[in-house]
Amino acid sequence: MRGSCHCGGVVYEVEPPLRDVVACHCTQCRKVSGHYWAASSVPVTKFRLVESGTLRWFESSDAARRGFCEDCGAALFWEPKPGHWPGDGGPTMHFAPGSLDGPTGLKIAAHIYKEDAGDYYSPEGPPPAPSKAMELHGACLCGANDYSVPGPMGEAGACHCGQCRKISGHYSVSFAVDEGAVTWNRRHDREYPTAAGGRRGHCPDCGSSLWFRDAEGGFWMEAGAFDNPTGGRLTDHIFLAEAGDYYHIDDGLPQWRIRETDGG
Repeated sequence: MRGSCHCGGVVYEVEPPLRDVVACHCTQCRKVSGHYWAASSVPVTKFRLVESGTLRWFESSDAARRGFCEDCGAALFWEPKPGHWPGDGGPTMHFAPGSLDGPTGLKIAAHIYKEDAGDYYSPEGPPPAPSKAMELHGACLCGANDYSVPGPMGEAGACHCGQCRKISGHYSVSFAVDEGAVTWNRRHDREYPTAAGGRRGHCPDCGSSLWFRDAEGGFWMEAGAFDNPTGGRLTDHIFLAEAGDYYHIDDGLPQWRIRETDGG
């Protein structure tokens, strides 16, 4: 089975059987993916890099490192270091199922670090009522990007299109922001042009997803990069026609096969 980043600079192959997916809501995974991350895994002997010209690794902790595409910012891999291998097994490579090409045959088996989830959604079930927030603070995982925007976050939308799946590794959640109202305390981002004329911003050092600007100038920021409280609430899901086959939506919110104007 083959997977890749969005721009094709990183391509890999994994040999079944693949472990079922674990969804992680820890702060690191939220910052890197822009919402929350999900991963399957195989022994490293069943993993092979086909193309790795744009692959970059970030030492995210003493226990593991994270692999991402430095060009498009796709969050691809999590690799535990020796002494931190899960269970009684040997070295493993954990990879984003959203980056796999074609059907996966997988399912989400567990949600972990649910206590670290963003307050704009629930790991399982409907999102909670919005909190109160006058100003929002966000940052990438390594801290090279640090910024604030006026609160509250308000309505946040989930996108399951192929581009968002490949780049986030699962699916993305973002909210509209007046780009001129963003205060950058530190800024070190890289822009990736998309086929429709938009641009995506990510940190070239740690791979964290930060923002999206469409061809008309509309600006959205990734919700997972912001600290609680946000004053936000997930409101709907778009492009379900391109969603991964390993999960289903259980929050009771409106779902659209393409966009909210497609009639359902």
